[in-house]
Amino acid sequence: MPSLRTLLAVPVSLALLAWAPAASSAPADQPTNAILPLLVTGGEASAAALLAKEESGYRYADAGGDVARSDHFRAGSITKTFVATVVLQLAEEDRLSLSDTVEEHLPGVVRGAGNDGRALTLRSLLTHTSGLYDFAADTRGTVPLTPLQSIRLALTHPPADPGRYSYSNTNYVLLGLVVEQVTGRSYATEAERRIIAPLSLTGTSFPGSRTSLPSPHGRAYAADGTDVTELDPRVAGAAGELVTTLADLDRFYAALLGGELLPPRWMREMLDTRAAHGSYGMGLYPETLPCGTTVWGHNGRISGSYVRTAATVDGERVLTLRVNSDAIADPGLEPAVLAAEFCPRTW
Repeated sequence: MPSLRTLLAVPVSLALLAWAPAASSAPADQPTNAILPLLVTGGEASAAALLAKEESGYRYADAGGDVARSDHFRAGSITKTFVATVVLQLAEEDRLSLSDTVEEHLPGVVRGAGNDGRALTLRSLLTHTSGLYDFAADTRGTVPLTPLQSIRLALTHPPADPGRYSYSNTNYVLLGLVVEQVTGRSYATEAERRIIAPLSLTGTSFPGSRTSLPSPHGRAYAADGTDVTELDPRVAGAAGELVTTLADLDRFYAALLGGELLPPRWMREMLDTRAAHGSYGMGLYPETLPCGTTVWGHNGRISGSYVRTAATVDGERVLTLRVNSDAIADPGLEPAVLAAEFCPRTW
């Protein structure tokens, strides 16, 4: 994942990107609830909340102003975990293979500036090792585009070195098109019938072009304080359009890692980080905490929202954190939140 220094050097609205943990300025043994207010940037609008699934049940906490446990919010790149799950289910059904080339499913779509879909596999898209340029680096996460427009924009740039891990939203826009080509239905419809309905994720949806959030919801703010509650999700598409709730994300990651959505063989594929040299699996990435515990999940950042879900590899414990802005007061505190939740407690 890109370094924190790199992310802070670009506008925050670009952040459909994932990012690596930074050094924390809070002690790892501090209670999660005590760290949460430190993520809030200040002002009446800025707020954060978390919901943790623990052995004893669920624990909710919030800090700041306009957030509530039942709120709907935009989850950004957490969408990628849903899309990857659908693709792996299709692989399990032998409707596609991870070794298939992009060209086999989307003939002629990936051509230009040295990019060639005949040389790229679905595995390379899932693991961000395709080398395809990230279209959001040009749009800064603010321009609604169709999937083909996003891809054509990416293809005006030459690829990165093939096989090298390079996080790109373009990969998952392409996977969305592959799902549609294979099934005859949109990635959103497939995710709804394969994941959302079976798990009763009643607060989760793929809004398409709908700019409003379902009720209940609070307000969402850009880094400069602008109200961006109304947002065209086509700025992200299959790479980041998901709308959801804290409880639904805890339920989804618990079910996924607990083996409810994929059989063991395909869960091993999803958690295999070798292609991305330890940085990323397929729609999930690992983070090893100071106590040695490794948690799995994803983050998501889209204009007006930052979300992070992490879970133990068995799905028994899950934490979802959200901020109602794409700016966090101290991004280095996120690892401290995870350590406080998943490492042995000493307070």
